Amino acid sequence: MSVVIGEQAPDFELTDQTRQPVRLSDYQGKKNVVIVFYPMSFTGVCEGELCSIRDSIETFRNDEVETLAISVDSVPTHAKWAHEQGFEFPLLSDFWPHGEVSRTYGVFEEQLGIATRGTFIVDKSGKVVYTDRNPVPEARDQDAWKKALADIGAL
Repeated sequence: MSVVIGEQAPDFELTDQTRQPVRLSDYQGKKNVVIVFYPMSFTGVCEGELCSIRDSIETFRNDEVETLAISVDSVPTHAKWAHEQGFEFPLLSDFWPHGEVSRTYGVFEEQLGIATRGTFIVDKSGKVVYTDRNPVPEARDQDAWKKALADIGAL
């Protein structure tokens, strides 16, 4: 299955790096959500992408927007990486059942056992308004995310 623009975003609940549950539907009616699937913590391109989010946090985490980063890494891995890099936005663990949310969104790479680079922007009504997918070695264009957020009045 692959999530497309105009659909209701599939709900999920995953645990963040502080062991707190995070449910997508909790943001409905409150915030737009940028869902950022990434392959693995402690890897070059992933670190660059998440550090860019951290360095532009006023865009990606504010009264109108929340960013949720998701990988198949474990909660302790996310906790260590978040601490080392100063990530204050949620890093969610799609560890078990392994890659279930990534599969639901159509970004799980079966042969590698990881999520590919998929981004989904969900508006306050819960509908998907933007998607992009990049292969594992290719970084994404975060300016496109900012434009999509501006287009829905979130910036």
